[in-house]
Amino acid sequence: MTTQATTLHTPRAITAPVLAELRASDDAGRPATAVTDPEGGAPLRCCLRRSEPGERIALVSYAPLRRWAADTGAEPGAYDEQGPVFIHADPCGGPAPGEGLAFTNAHRVLRRYSHDGRILGGRLLTPPEDFEAALTEAFTDAEVALVHVRAVEYGCFLYEVRRP
Repeated sequence: MTTQATTLHTPRAITAPVLAELRASDDAGRPATAVTDPEGGAPLRCCLRRSEPGERIALVSYAPLRRWAADTGAEPGAYDEQGPVFIHADPCGGPAPGEGLAFTNAHRVLRRYSHDGRILGGRLLTPPEDFEAALTEAFTDAEVALVHVRAVEYGCFLYEVRRP
């Protein structure tokens, strides 16, 4: 009998309505271009898993803080940035239920943001550091509204985690 690890924090994939917008025109105003991934391994932000060889994917520009700020009324100012993310070229089923935190097997940066969209700091995580513990620590600061999980190599946004 196996037991699933309990997760206190839920990674938030890009939502289906936003994905539909990004497939039509990304956050830089460019249309998405679908390609067939020959090798697999691209970190998909729509379903929080790596692509499989032969899947149709698109690399689009995404502004995660801008999207969050539009929903919350925050004004991130200069902290509003956009960058490249991989998504499925066509709608997918989203993350598998109960998968827990994604993309934790490499160096990652946890970037903390305030309720008004300002960066409060960051933390470098090196495997096998405990992501759950690092997120719990980040949210002990009442000023932290959300945390972005980012790749170290390119600084790319992987997903966000909001206050539990």
